[in-house]
Amino acid sequence: MKAWKQLLVSAGLVAVAFVGWAKFYPGADAVLARHGIDWFSTASTDAASQSGVPGQRPGGAPGRRGSFGGALVVTEKAEIGVVNDRLTAIGTGQPVRTVSIRPLVAGQIVDIPVASGAHVEAGDVILRLDSKEQELDVERARLTLDDAERKVARLESLFAQRAVSSVDLDTARSELSEARVALRSAELALERRTVTAPIGGSLGILAVNVGDYVTTQTDVATIDDRSQILVDFYVPERFAARMQVGKEVVATAIARPGDRFEGEVIAVDNRVDEASRTLRVQARIPNENDLLRAGMSFEVTLRFEGETFPSVDPLAIQWDSSGSYVWRVGQGGKAERVDVAIIQRNADRVLVKADLAEGDVIVTEGVQSVRPGGTVRIVGSAPGEGGDEKRPAGAPQRGAGS
Repeated sequence: MKAWKQLLVSAGLVAVAFVGWAKFYPGADAVLARHGIDWFSTASTDAASQSGVPGQRPGGAPGRRGSFGGALVVTEKAEIGVVNDRLTAIGTGQPVRTVSIRPLVAGQIVDIPVASGAHVEAGDVILRLDSKEQELDVERARLTLDDAERKVARLESLFAQRAVSSVDLDTARSELSEARVALRSAELALERRTVTAPIGGSLGILAVNVGDYVTTQTDVATIDDRSQILVDFYVPERFAARMQVGKEVVATAIARPGDRFEGEVIAVDNRVDEASRTLRVQARIPNENDLLRAGMSFEVTLRFEGETFPSVDPLAIQWDSSGSYVWRVGQGGKAERVDVAIIQRNADRVLVKADLAEGDVIVTEGVQSVRPGGTVRIVGSAPGEGGDEKRPAGAPQRGAGS
């Protein structure tokens, strides 16, 4: 085949492909319009009007236009939404109070009246040390005190009769005071042979047994007050100025993913860590049901209110080579393309940065039929006013706003 014939056939194929694309691709009219080519859209509209059936292409094929030459659409009004700046961090729980129990004196354990894991109150006995020697010291101190009291009483009687000097009486009184101090010292030594719980809470596993010899450096057990759990976590430095005591938090224990626990920030560190560029924060979570334990890992979530932006239905967002946009219904029912930048996607709304105002009518369904400057008809409006009671063909079955 000669070269000119090959060129002619190639040109014909390109022309057929172009016409097919312009006729059947939903976004073809918009692309052509941006390049100043309106003749194909006009020719299609004229051909449809000559066929005698509004909204139908030649040959009876249904078109993308509704009756009266306008695209049939569903709309919703634009709203104003607030950006929710959410922070999620991983933290570690610890009891609101914890105490490591150590004896105040050394000795051999003779009794442990509590079991590992038991709940104890402040003052409950944890263990007792051998105290025979201390009991004897207390008895000896009491006898000494009794002798001192009798001696003072006798000398006071004699002093009243001027039978003894005041020096003898003062010496006896001094000995009485010393005897009282000695008794209190002996009683204190005896009291320290009994180890009690300094706080109420849950007793950990005991590390000693009856018969063990313990010193002041022996860790007997720990007591955790877990009526509340403190969660330490770290936030990026950009949140440093927004972290305040009293800020609400929602925590989820990794071990209990179905449960949410609400609490508040109780402490914020005074400086950002230079190595990690993070700020230490501490939150407090109530634990009335005793579901949480110290050492658990928590996912902590905080929310911060941010700027306000227009919000639209997710179905309204369209994309092409120029980016994202929506169709706004302006005066006279004319469609206007408004470019948007997506700020935040939520479940039912999308916050965008765009030249939109609250109450602007935005096309959510039937967007494939809309063209720049074209007339649209809103579902539910009167036919004489550019409306129709039917939904656009192929539109999702969902409620429409206006």
